[in-house]
Amino acid sequence: MSDAISPARSLVIKAKGGLGNRMLSAITGLVLADLTGRKPYIDWRDGMYLAPGENLYPALFDASWMEDVSQLDHETDVAPSLWSGRLAEHPVDVIRRHFPKQHQDPLLYRKLSIDFAPSKQQEKVGVFWSYLPKLLRLKGRMSRDPRFKGKSLDRITQDYLARYFQPAPDVAARVDAVFDQLAKPVIGVHIRFTDRKVPLDRIIRELDKLQRSMPDAAIFLATDSGLAQDAILQRFSNVVMIEKVLSQSDMALHFSSETFVDPLDEARNALADMMALARCDWLLHSRHSTFSVSAALIGDIPASRQVDIARFDPVVRTKQFFQARI
Repeated sequence: MSDAISPARSLVIKAKGGLGNRMLSAITGLVLADLTGRKPYIDWRDGMYLAPGENLYPALFDASWMEDVSQLDHETDVAPSLWSGRLAEHPVDVIRRHFPKQHQDPLLYRKLSIDFAPSKQQEKVGVFWSYLPKLLRLKGRMSRDPRFKGKSLDRITQDYLARYFQPAPDVAARVDAVFDQLAKPVIGVHIRFTDRKVPLDRIIRELDKLQRSMPDAAIFLATDSGLAQDAILQRFSNVVMIEKVLSQSDMALHFSSETFVDPLDEARNALADMMALARCDWLLHSRHSTFSVSAALIGDIPASRQVDIARFDPVVRTKQFFQARI
């Protein structure tokens, strides 16, 4: 068993990347905090959607459980020590200063994160960050802890999503507004078509198959691309979307936030897309996107009702196998 949670010891959970990445990686941090008896803080002040210094997490989710992380900004008893006195900074800042040639190093997160070994670091504040979830590295410790024993990693992830990622009322209202007008069943389709492109022709073929088997089904479309949206609307009817700004280029929307008239509104639209996908009866997507993987976990959508176009992709599967274990 871990130590009881001590107000004197904290874990600041940083982020880098899109919404799905930061949610799933934060769960590793939250589990690590529980295993080590640290008080967790989710710190998304890195400038995604909102201005640097503003914490996106409480703007999107119920954060009533968490105190203001800025009270820790000047702490010097910190692990790893490169964060000492610099807790207002974020992984991109530290990488740029200390590791400018290692942006793509899959092990770099270990230099920016507290050690996973039990009781190895006793500093007042620990920092955790990873671009991807690392729960598999904690599996042994969790198997010996009654709070986690016997649970799959997916079930643990779902438990933490339900506990720490309840959408703000404004986001929930946007999702309700979509489903108030839809009859069942609903096919959810997620298409990332900016910096990472799924094969759009494959998505269209699979959606054709699903619609032929369920001709009365509505389609909920979540995409970051105006081109992808146009392609779906030209071919399919009964398509519903949450109105939002769409990219007309290869730049991911969260990297374009400085161009938004209302960045927070667009952040809430993005989260509403994820939560709407979670409420669909079927999900057509690619496991290469943590956004849609998060939606499937939140909605507990079984594999039998998912069409994952990357399910048998050997490159994606091999990459994810190693990323989870290092």
